[in-house]
Amino acid sequence: MADTHAEALPEHWSWFSLLPESLHEGLRQAVVGINAPIAESLGGSPDEKWFFGGRFDVLHIWGFIFVLLLLLWVGFRAKARFGDTKQAIVPEDRLTLPTFTELFTGGVLNLMSSVMGKEAAKYFLPLIGTCAFVIFFSNALGLFPGFLPPTDNLNTTAAMAIIIFVATHVYGIKKQGVGNYLKHFMGPIIFLAPLIFIIEVISHIVRPVTLSIRLTANMFADHAVLGAFLGLSASAFFLPFPVAVYFLGIIVVSVQTLVFCLLSMVYIGAAIEEHEHH
Repeated sequence: MADTHAEALPEHWSWFSLLPESLHEGLRQAVVGINAPIAESLGGSPDEKWFFGGRFDVLHIWGFIFVLLLLLWVGFRAKARFGDTKQAIVPEDRLTLPTFTELFTGGVLNLMSSVMGKEAAKYFLPLIGTCAFVIFFSNALGLFPGFLPPTDNLNTTAAMAIIIFVATHVYGIKKQGVGNYLKHFMGPIIFLAPLIFIIEVISHIVRPVTLSIRLTANMFADHAVLGAFLGLSASAFFLPFPVAVYFLGIIVVSVQTLVFCLLSMVYIGAAIEEHEHH
């Protein structure tokens, strides 16, 4: 039974593969339509290729849409709970979705406050908090059999990393002004300024690359290992192993969310705080 099931599921199969082909084709054409003007402006051809490589399928996009809808539902549940101040002031005696949302948001805010300061943490909580929720739920989706984590595709993680990259420099310039912000790329020694500037530019460009590749590689590996050990669960002898791997998978899901968000806090915090030291 287990072998037959394994053979019936292709390598990149998910429950979203059961959707009508017309929906897959519609989403695929929509993505190609979005890529076309950008590719043409860069001198490329508007064909069915992702900007950052990888397999061209829409399963990870369906997964991402599913995560967004799930988070929307969680948000409405939390709003209903905390919208009533009299009800919200009394803590619940069990872990519910609103309670989880409160604890998760509070944990992110406390971490941001320790890294960026309280004012900056409150200001950037919508950005970093959204990344935390989306990445955590996307990572966790891969723990359920028949689902692929959207974050195991470089295009998904690169999109989020680019948003952090843009926010870092936009708010850095907004906080300090163009001239003062660029001075931080020059270094303290005048005759070394051109060399330091090149090094700093390269290091900043590398940041979104490392953010996206690290998250993608870890989630792809975690999902592959989990799938391999789940295959071994067909034998009662190997039954304990998937349980241990699931536990490690939960750790990976949490740690990778923490790493992405923590580095984002550091990048943005450094960009807006350097103004105080000059």
